[in-house]
Amino acid sequence: MTADARPKTILIAGAGMAGLTAAIAFAARGHSVRVFERAPQLEEIGAGLQLSPNATKILDTLGVLEMVRPASVRPEAIVLRGAYGLKEITRVALGDFAEKRWGAPYLTVHRADLQSALASRLKRMAGVELITGADVRDVAFHPKGATLSIDHGGRILEATGDLVVAADGVWSTLRGDEGNRQSFTGLTAWRATIRRGEPHGFSEGMIAGDVVTAYLNPRFHLVAYPIRGGAAVNLVAITKGARIAPSWSAMADSGELVKALAATPGLAKLAEGAGSWTKWPLHVVDRRGPWTSARGIALIGDAAHAMTPFAAQGAAMAIEDAAVLAMLVDRHGDDLPAALAAYERQRRPRIARVARRGAFNRFTWHAAGPIAIGRNVVAGMLSPRRHATDLDWLYGWDASTAE
Repeated sequence: MTADARPKTILIAGAGMAGLTAAIAFAARGHSVRVFERAPQLEEIGAGLQLSPNATKILDTLGVLEMVRPASVRPEAIVLRGAYGLKEITRVALGDFAEKRWGAPYLTVHRADLQSALASRLKRMAGVELITGADVRDVAFHPKGATLSIDHGGRILEATGDLVVAADGVWSTLRGDEGNRQSFTGLTAWRATIRRGEPHGFSEGMIAGDVVTAYLNPRFHLVAYPIRGGAAVNLVAITKGARIAPSWSAMADSGELVKALAATPGLAKLAEGAGSWTKWPLHVVDRRGPWTSARGIALIGDAAHAMTPFAAQGAAMAIEDAAVLAMLVDRHGDDLPAALAAYERQRRPRIARVARRGAFNRFTWHAAGPIAIGRNVVAGMLSPRRHATDLDWLYGWDASTAE
């Protein structure tokens, strides 16, 4: 922080990727941080994440990357295949190529392993408190800052600080009057984890190798990649689906997914043999709503701009948000309104561009007929360097360059 600025008290709602990264980023700059998490403990929930270099670069500067590496995998490529014949369309080089080009590795990891690494890093830092079983209900503003009202085991607590960071996800309770901006996309994400080396009744070649494989079909796509240090494979399929109760995920009837993939026998067999699946309704947040208030609140991650996963950038955008917000609060010293205005001004164009890429990916991944044929021909003709050039603006982004 600037030499004449006082350390601030930062109150963070949510201990997911966004909230924990923000806590580390603020604590590293000498601020006092309190994190309030609704769950009674940080549980091993969720599934796999793809962490591109724009995210791992930040994790490295925060001292987290080396802690998560043993549980992660550095894939050698992203491979696109047709879902019916499983024929390779093209591949995008990662591994050493990505690390040299973008200055940080591309990793795949289980969400719980990343959360554990973030929490372990946080525990080693001074001036930080993580409180679980704490449901943030409301925020009130006053001349000295903001006060959170928190239900902690049936007892209402209050916490006062200079800045509230809402990292409480797509169903955020801190979006205020704009709290209903989230909406269901009509799509469902199906998730499962397979242990490598165990019999599943399908070809192991479909999930072999340290690569991220996307199987493309006009009505769905399925992505497979290694996690847990290579001991397991994460599967996620995106299909059309009916609205279900708002939640991160729910246990699912795999027969429904097998039916959705029936036109592609290999993938249907994969879905059937994978065992238990969870399904996650894909909701998005209208990015046009406010992300900050000059009175002292900032929304980050899914609370501000939950997006579909077609660009595999949800976790990365949350990590970027956290790093940029902490840096700007530090840079603007005691002028918190200026810092929050700068945060929105800088993050909105970045998020909009990434979201547009996700929309484009959905269109091309689910393309049919002549469009799909054209996509396959063009993608197959592109060299690894050309693919990399198309990704430079995304994977090469650096939080330290924000102004």
